Amino acid sequence: MRCRRWPTTPQHPTLQALRWSAHTSRSLRWSRLMLLSSANLLGCGAQKWEPMTRESVSGTRRSGPESPSSPERLCWVWTWSALLLIIRLGLERGDSAWAALTVITALLEQHGQGGQCKEDPVPFSYHNTFLLVDRNEAWVLETAGKLWVAQKVTEGVKNISNQLTVGAEISAEHPELRSVAQAQGWWDGEREFNFSQVFSPENPPARMELAKQRYKGGTELLQQHDGSVTAEVMMSILRDKPSGICMDSGGFCTTGSMVSVLPRDTSLPCIHFFTATPDPSRSIFKPFIFSDCSTRVLRVVSPQFGPDDPVRKQPRFQSQVDRRHDLYKAHQVALNAMETNPDEGSVVHEILRDLESQCLSEISAMLSGEIPGDELGDLFFDCVDTEIKFYH
Repeated sequence: MRCRRWPTTPQHPTLQALRWSAHTSRSLRWSRLMLLSSANLLGCGAQKWEPMTRESVSGTRRSGPESPSSPERLCWVWTWSALLLIIRLGLERGDSAWAALTVITALLEQHGQGGQCKEDPVPFSYHNTFLLVDRNEAWVLETAGKLWVAQKVTEGVKNISNQLTVGAEISAEHPELRSVAQAQGWWDGEREFNFSQVFSPENPPARMELAKQRYKGGTELLQQHDGSVTAEVMMSILRDKPSGICMDSGGFCTTGSMVSVLPRDTSLPCIHFFTATPDPSRSIFKPFIFSDCSTRVLRVVSPQFGPDDPVRKQPRFQSQVDRRHDLYKAHQVALNAMETNPDEGSVVHEILRDLESQCLSEISAMLSGEIPGDELGDLFFDCVDTEIKFYH
């Protein structure tokens, strides 16, 4: 019986070799590159990924024990594991989807992967899959220890959800991938090599069944809109609860959601819609545009605890701190009030969705050339400020 199909790799609790710096000078590069992990969706505005495609739209959600999300990152992550560092380094060092993929795979081959997936003494970790997207192309990267495969997305839609999905259609791979699988007795070297079949466990844990259902639900929802995916469509999918994409039970909550529009036209800015609050079905997406003059939105920056942070102490995670930012706290208070008074809550929800619709209209007008992009640089700041005032 095999419990897992990847070689054991050493844990790197500090990973000093993966230190990163996220300077302002990198912000414009980040705006052109999407790097998403674990449970994400990818769709395009036209049926195929071709040069004439107007724009691609990506959406991501992150589920886990409730923890605030920062809108200054292009990925939602749970804690301070190697995954978070690898994502940041991929964004910082890669100026395209392929370049980020090579950065990540090089780091995996050198350091492996591991670390806690939540701020809790109970061990919980897994190896990761990624969607990497830029204005021109998209890749799925799936890993097992230091091994990996990549599949280029050339048409249609694609989603990943906490499981291996790349089969025999492999565009790139670790040079020792097949030899390791053959040496372990997982592949005979003759039949077609199918990565997901070879490296998936024979007896997966029960929670993997939920991941399969979520993956199937996401695929079906995306295929319903294949060829006509818009930001609004992606938001509706991320809010879908029957599929399991939007989670609010079983100790897990979708803690942050994001939809990004990456136009083919390089004269147009990329737009990133963030909720910055949990449960997108009860949150609103707010547009963020990277620019040299964007106002920093401190009310969605989680507090820092320096050397007193439980992640920095040894042994780690022996205590907990309140990492919620101002918007997160205000949103939680408002949700509690809405549950106490459902009628009033319904009115509040409708007004906030109207604010979201107005932002979508303004972004659409900008992408069509009706509004200059520089006039919307502080739209995220304005939306956060308005939302907090409304809750108060």
